[in-house]
Amino acid sequence: MSDLLNSAEDAAFRAEIRDFVAKTLHPETREKVALGAPLAREDFARWQRSLYEKGWVAPAWPAEHGGPGWSARERLIADEEMFRLHTPPLPGFGLKMIGPILMRFGSEAQRTRFLPRILSGEDWWCQGFSEPGAGSDLASLRMRAVRCEGGWKLSGSKTWTTYAQYANWIFCLVRTDPEVKKQEGISMMLVDMSSPGVSRRPIRLADGTEEVNEIFLDDVFVPDDMVVGEVNKGWTYAKALLEHERLGIGGVGRSKHLLQRVRIMAEAAGRADDPAIVAALAGFEIDVMAIEAFTLRLLAAAEAGERIGAETSLLKVRGTEVQQGLTELMLDVAGPAMLPERESPCAEEPFENVAYQFLNWRKLSIYGGSNEIQRGILAGQVLGL
Repeated sequence: MSDLLNSAEDAAFRAEIRDFVAKTLHPETREKVALGAPLAREDFARWQRSLYEKGWVAPAWPAEHGGPGWSARERLIADEEMFRLHTPPLPGFGLKMIGPILMRFGSEAQRTRFLPRILSGEDWWCQGFSEPGAGSDLASLRMRAVRCEGGWKLSGSKTWTTYAQYANWIFCLVRTDPEVKKQEGISMMLVDMSSPGVSRRPIRLADGTEEVNEIFLDDVFVPDDMVVGEVNKGWTYAKALLEHERLGIGGVGRSKHLLQRVRIMAEAAGRADDPAIVAALAGFEIDVMAIEAFTLRLLAAAEAGERIGAETSLLKVRGTEVQQGLTELMLDVAGPAMLPERESPCAEEPFENVAYQFLNWRKLSIYGGSNEIQRGILAGQVLGL
């Protein structure tokens, strides 16, 4: 693969990660991840506890808030090794989204209350952004927040809410002023999922799982101290959050893991020397090298305190296209072998869960702002069109 992350120092850091994973990752979880199978809550929670005890659970957090103090380079190496060693990717709604937003825009009381519990896994967060009719056009959201004594009453619904079945908190964008320009009347609020008036309905997906949900809020009370930052400034905070999210969607570690899996599958299927497969893998490897270099550049810029803007849209578009392309190649290589036997819920190794993974990862080009929307951002903000 690439030589971008292969210095002597990099090798020592990789060895430390490999030793830790070998000693702590549960074998059942490792097997599920290796074969692209759906994960249970305990798979995530057990691995987060291990990382938390090691001090590695939040690679991008500053040390004063519990991060390990890793450089951008070390974070990318860790991500690559974790995928290669089949560790479960931790849901990022607390660690990668609301946690950094609270550090930057939240009150001291919010940081004190929530950041330690995000690290430990005591709080599981979900994201209340998309609504029926307000997905990629997020500024059209209609969940309303009405002023009341001591806080706000929230009413409306959110959809495509990933892992809400496990969450005890949700951060929501809500409309606090319907009379102004739509981006200017939005606030961000933190909602306890056990509050009266909160309900959930699972959405069954094409892959057979129910990892996303609809959330309904019916006159749910949110106290003033659960408003993030200033009222009606939620759009500013949402843009900052989405920039962080898109930076991680490039998925260098995931793509390298997929490349290796396709190679193993091609060998098992007797197609390792098929010119079409060889050419496709070479093309994807070049793409991943380019994404890795671009990701390193953006991470270094963020580490230096520079603002990251529309560049993350390019990373999001190309990164998700490569990941989806690799799952399509997996289908091609597996052929009929990926179909389940009548008596078994999955095909034989190494072709298990190929269809599930292909179907599930259709979401990559949609969440975080669809790729069509990202191209519009690039056209307007980068190319000036």
